[in-house]
Amino acid sequence: MAQDILSTLKPAAGARKKRKRIGRGQGSGHGKTSTRGEKGAGSRSGSGRRAWFEGGQMPLSRRIPKRGFHSPFRVEYQVINLLTLEKLATQGKLQDGAVNPEVLIKLGAVRSKRMPVKILGSGDVTTKLNVAAHAFSASAVQKIQAAGGTTQTISSTSKE
Repeated sequence: MAQDILSTLKPAAGARKKRKRIGRGQGSGHGKTSTRGEKGAGSRSGSGRRAWFEGGQMPLSRRIPKRGFHSPFRVEYQVINLLTLEKLATQGKLQDGAVNPEVLIKLGAVRSKRMPVKILGSGDVTTKLNVAAHAFSASAVQKIQAAGGTTQTISSTSKE
């Protein structure tokens, strides 16, 4: 059996099919109306349907039952646990134990400048930290103060 040479390899017969090229003249078999038919909405330009259109059937988003109440005023926080703050402090990444959203963004602990930051009490703190954030859980405040640190709540209305 002869070995195949890379330059002679070809796809299997019928594996690759030519693309249908519409609007390329009568000789192509797909000229004139370019497979759109004669008249009607579908033949006009800009007639494409939206991806979620279901042919006039009641849309999925309206068929599914709605449950409960969804507040339009819900505030979504970026959460940081005390465990993370303690880890950053022991690695020496926090200068003078100062923690605020700008520092956390710089260290990569949170992503967005726009979203408010909330400190949660998961984990223990032994380092004295001066923490400024938009919100705190009660256990986080208790643990930070027990370690000799301070907490300061920042107003979330100030846009920088």
